[in-house]
Amino acid sequence: MHSQTAQVDDLRLVAMPSAMNCADLFVRFTLAEWSLRPIQEDAANTVRGFVSAVVDKSDERSPTFITVRLRVSGAYLVVEVHDDQAIERPAVRELPLPSGVTAEAVPLPRREARRSLVDEQMQGQNVEVDPHLVRRVLTGLTRSSDEQ
Repeated sequence: MHSQTAQVDDLRLVAMPSAMNCADLFVRFTLAEWSLRPIQEDAANTVRGFVSAVVDKSDERSPTFITVRLRVSGAYLVVEVHDDQAIERPAVRELPLPSGVTAEAVPLPRREARRSLVDEQMQGQNVEVDPHLVRRVLTGLTRSSDEQ
């Protein structure tokens, strides 16, 4: 395409109404990790539109899987949404990276090697969960169930 891919992340979802909220959260979280907040809104809108189109045509009794992929390549964020049962190519859109940013300059997320919350709880350690994050997840899930 433009140059070698420097970053990629993807998410696989069931083509149900809740997929739109999950895909939106995935895009926002991933782009925040990659320090690409200035293009979060455009990317989220693009993904919501692509995922919505797949969900609208999916059979509720036998829904397809959707793969949402974000790639940073050259001077672009490449947004792809693929319907696993579709014969046609994935929906793809390229969004220019913020001015002065290239794929090579996008920082890798720094994740600490950490045991799971379940491991920590079983060993008697007190584990704190961010209440703001829990509220956002519950709100997103509630919205998706209201749409059904």
